[in-house]
Amino acid sequence: MAKRSDQVADALKGLIAEHRLKPGDRLPQEKELMVQFTASKGTVREALQALDTQGLIVTRTGPGGGAFVADVPPDRAMSLLANYFYFKDITIHDIYQLRVNLEPELAASVCGRLSNDDFQRLQNTMTIYDAPPKNQQEEHSQRLAELSFHEVLVDLCPNPILSFTCKFLLGLLKNLRLCHDIYDLPNPDLWETGRHFQMQLLVALKRKDEAEVRRVMRAHMVCAERLMQAQETIVLDEFLPSKRIT
Repeated sequence: MAKRSDQVADALKGLIAEHRLKPGDRLPQEKELMVQFTASKGTVREALQALDTQGLIVTRTGPGGGAFVADVPPDRAMSLLANYFYFKDITIHDIYQLRVNLEPELAASVCGRLSNDDFQRLQNTMTIYDAPPKNQQEEHSQRLAELSFHEVLVDLCPNPILSFTCKFLLGLLKNLRLCHDIYDLPNPDLWETGRHFQMQLLVALKRKDEAEVRRVMRAHMVCAERLMQAQETIVLDEFLPSKRIT
């Protein structure tokens, strides 16, 4: 059974939803909450602290202080979610199993909705890797920059759940140690195929060809997974020699 402070915290979340409170709106004063939920001061404060830690509310002291509904930043939510996966043995296939299915829908969701400025944003991300990398450090930087193209699509996606999920997967690719080790390996095919597919995607988006957008993005993800998995094998073979296939 949930402890009393957790029950009060859940009730507070229900109160926020029921009254459609928005970021910046004040919650009832502590004494009112004690009466409303038949809870002690300590229990109410513990419940408020829990919601504060979760980023759902913010508490302020002094004149005009109290508890206020917070606007949960996506980065904070993703950071908390990333903590859950921190000690999980995540593979490239785990990530691309979702990317292969979700990113075509992400790209299709913005088809026909892009302004000239939006197209310019996408084009600008590609200028960073206009030319093949001159050294390994530049290649690593280009691998991360290539993900910026997908991040622009995430920002423009009208579906908040799809947008959040795809952005979280991009965050894993940018932050997982395994991915950094993969990007440290020479792989000119990643540069060539990544740029090739993104140029095709821009053309399809400008034509507002939703079916072609889906096809190109899916092909892009399938190709990227294959190349990344090949590099993953090399990385794991180096760090886990006992599992080397002979």
